[in-house]
Amino acid sequence: MSSKTLRRQHEALRDDIGDLVTRRPLPGPRLDMRQLDPFLFLNHHGPQVYGRNNHGLPFGPHPHRGFETVTFILQGSLAHRDSGGHESVINEGGVQWMTAGSGLIHEEVSPRAFLESGGPLEILQLWVNLPARLKMTQPRYTGLQKEAIPALPTEDGRGTVNLIAGSWHGRQGPFESLTGVFMSTVSLAAGGSVRFEGLAGRNVFLYVVGGTVRIGNDSAQQHRLLQLSDEGDTVDIAAESDAALLFGHADPIGEPVVAHGPFVMNTRDEIQQAARDYMDGKFGAAL
Repeated sequence: MSSKTLRRQHEALRDDIGDLVTRRPLPGPRLDMRQLDPFLFLNHHGPQVYGRNNHGLPFGPHPHRGFETVTFILQGSLAHRDSGGHESVINEGGVQWMTAGSGLIHEEVSPRAFLESGGPLEILQLWVNLPARLKMTQPRYTGLQKEAIPALPTEDGRGTVNLIAGSWHGRQGPFESLTGVFMSTVSLAAGGSVRFEGLAGRNVFLYVVGGTVRIGNDSAQQHRLLQLSDEGDTVDIAAESDAALLFGHADPIGEPVVAHGPFVMNTRDEIQQAARDYMDGKFGAAL
């Protein structure tokens, strides 16, 4: 086995949405980081503390087609509702995975209890592309609380891998990815480390949510998306301070990507069709 090395670091762009602290590491300003196939987009909201009687999250009803959203609630809570009839409130440590596929309208807002009482909030949302053969698949949604997600200790006992999708050390994550995506969140105490294997030919998604980590001789601080070398089939991550990571990997799709707002398709004509279908009410009943 050979280890991947750190090729480049990409600092997240600060781009607040109203009073919601927001950083966006992907897409980045460099042409080579407009996407990390099949990973399209990541927003990091917070961390911040809301006071009592706040307005909460601003993501009212909006459509999607052609990809999946994976949302990680690190602190606080999130209320989801969509035109497919799915509805849930996911709390700290939970994850929701929505396959927009042929088209959904959904909203992601703060539940009433949070609006009234406030509290800490930190959320990640990752967009994962679908290949042409799956872009019009039946929409689906799964939301799971922290207790349903395996929290697996690292070999040195100084960290935890929260296994969301895919397999690690003989365990299987509870979310089923249509395209074989591996996804996890990782916490490491200072001095701890973790190794991930089976990465040959896969594109790795590694975002430092908090703290500082080291890959080989290179250090990376929080709010950095780390671009690894193509060569190698393992990665070793060591924590220089207490650290939190979003770590995933997937086979690249290798197809054209045409994105416009909430739609991600393969051609401009398909984008225009998505807009027409949405306006014609084909994404389900309005929320």
